[in-house]
Amino acid sequence: MKTEVILTHNIIGLGGESDQVKVAAGYARNYLFPQRLAIPLTHANKRRIEALKQRRAEREAHEFNTMSELAKGVTKLICVIKVKTGEDGKMFGTVTAGMIADELKHQFDITLDKRKIHLAHPIRTLGEQEVELRLHHDVNAMLKLRIESTNPLPAATEAPAAPEGREGREGRVSEKRGKARHAEGETAPAGEKAEATEKKPKAAKAEKAPKAEKPAKKAKAEKAE
Repeated sequence: MKTEVILTHNIIGLGGESDQVKVAAGYARNYLFPQRLAIPLTHANKRRIEALKQRRAEREAHEFNTMSELAKGVTKLICVIKVKTGEDGKMFGTVTAGMIADELKHQFDITLDKRKIHLAHPIRTLGEQEVELRLHHDVNAMLKLRIESTNPLPAATEAPAAPEGREGREGRVSEKRGKARHAEGETAPAGEKAEATEKKPKAAKAEKAPKAEKPAKKAKAEKAE
């Protein structure tokens, strides 16, 4: 059974203030009337229609201004949506209007009815996307989304170098010391010099040849005989 009522508040999907609509009698009796969202359609209540129309015009003007400002702001934002993906990078499920509305509230403290978020097609891939926001019947805006995975693939790491042997390390140290001394003009320490001298074999001294006997002494010896 249907009954006619006058709406006193805007109800999405049903109407706005001053609208006369037919609804189920139980819906009106159990919800609309107790919540003061509507009043029964009577001659006495019809007098309130003009006042309700004025209130509706003020509400719609306020909503238009509010949504126009919001439209300017959201076009500068990037809303990040985190989703689960498999090892191949494919998403599990799709991004919904409810998820976007939740992130707008969480990231930017923007409260927006998810019914104002229009998804032209299901979002099933990572990367940047754009969705339309139908904020008001005269105000639309585009919101940028960045769809990111909650479990990105780990970056490749280089294999650690093999440990260097003792001989290789000592050789590098000796080479660095030699280069440093050459650059600074250093001389080897006395200990190292002595060690180098000892290692060099000493040259053998040449034996002295016997002196030749003088001829004069030989002649005197012959006369004496």
